[in-house]
Amino acid sequence: MKAIRTVLACIRRADNTYNLINHGDKIIIGLSGGKDSVALTYCLNLYRKFSHTDFTIQPVMLDLGFPGFNPYEMNKFCESLGLKLIVSDNREVYKILQIQQKDAAHLPCSICSRMKKAAINKIANELGFNKVAFAHHAEDAIETLFMNEIYGGRIATFSPKMHLEKANIDFVRPLQLVRESDIERLIREENLPVLASHCPADKSTSREDIKNLLKSIYHKYPDAKENFLSMLSNYEKEDIWTKEIYLHVNQDDLSLKPVTTPMDMLEMMNVRQKVFLEEQNIKYEDEVIPEEEKEAHNFVICLKDKVIGCIRYRETKEREFKIERFAIYKEYRNKGYGKDVFMFLVNMLVMKYVPCLIYFNAQEQLIEFYKALGFSPKGDKFTEAGIIHQRMEKKYE
Repeated sequence: MKAIRTVLACIRRADNTYNLINHGDKIIIGLSGGKDSVALTYCLNLYRKFSHTDFTIQPVMLDLGFPGFNPYEMNKFCESLGLKLIVSDNREVYKILQIQQKDAAHLPCSICSRMKKAAINKIANELGFNKVAFAHHAEDAIETLFMNEIYGGRIATFSPKMHLEKANIDFVRPLQLVRESDIERLIREENLPVLASHCPADKSTSREDIKNLLKSIYHKYPDAKENFLSMLSNYEKEDIWTKEIYLHVNQDDLSLKPVTTPMDMLEMMNVRQKVFLEEQNIKYEDEVIPEEEKEAHNFVICLKDKVIGCIRYRETKEREFKIERFAIYKEYRNKGYGKDVFMFLVNMLVMKYVPCLIYFNAQEQLIEFYKALGFSPKGDKFTEAGIIHQRMEKKYE
């Protein structure tokens, strides 16, 4: 089978599985000139013609200031597809990266990535586009998983689709299920132009080490190649220790359990329903705010194996944490459980992130309680969800 049919089939499968592209979408394509972004531009241009979805694409090339940058070939390539390439002047990026490099072996990839995303977001907003498509493929996803596990101590990779609230932009990755070998084959078969990378760190990063490690694994265990990709979406078989974590608070079998399962979520929402909606008559739309729910780190409060309350925190700015949705069933109040849980969470955040600021909005009748725990009122009292509150905060250094 020709590579173009294989790649387009993978794009359709990713689109159908992850709902990447919708009618009326206006999509910026980040075109670097490398094989992946060239393949994405070429294939999305074709995908528009048979997907039965009406969407617009706009390739954008960032001039980051790297020596040797020349968009001429990409201009010709886009014109051959009936597209007009936008070249955006971001030459300050290379200068900033050189300053940030300091004594490191190469330019800082993470800073470069963030700056490129910010630049693309800015262009998308200026042009009124609602999505940005990046050319990350299946191997990129697996490599990122391994890098996070080895260097970051976490099980995570990038998502096929991600919404950025502040920029009001969706990132989509239509090549998520496409193999790198099929992209390489596509470039050869369709005789597509590819630019050499001008990044000084090309082929000398930790990602390249992981790429070589995976090649050796695939050589010895051929089935691993498909299994590693399958596991990223195999939610039915996902089973890691996070489901069983109970953070021990005190000697009374009081603990915090991270909300990681549907049952945890149900228990947490039962507490919030009972305490906030029924007891305090708070409106549902004031209690459940979707944007905040996505950012929150939720816990249920357990006494032995029984859920008696809930609490959560959000990082609202760098090293600034807001504690909220703190509630305990009526029959378990005034027993010291709330104080122990609250201070346990505070100390956990301080140990991990000091220096930091911890704050929350306390209901008026609890201001003295939190003062006794070392928190100070900040600003004037205000009404939130029909209840008088006071911001309380404490800096830890």
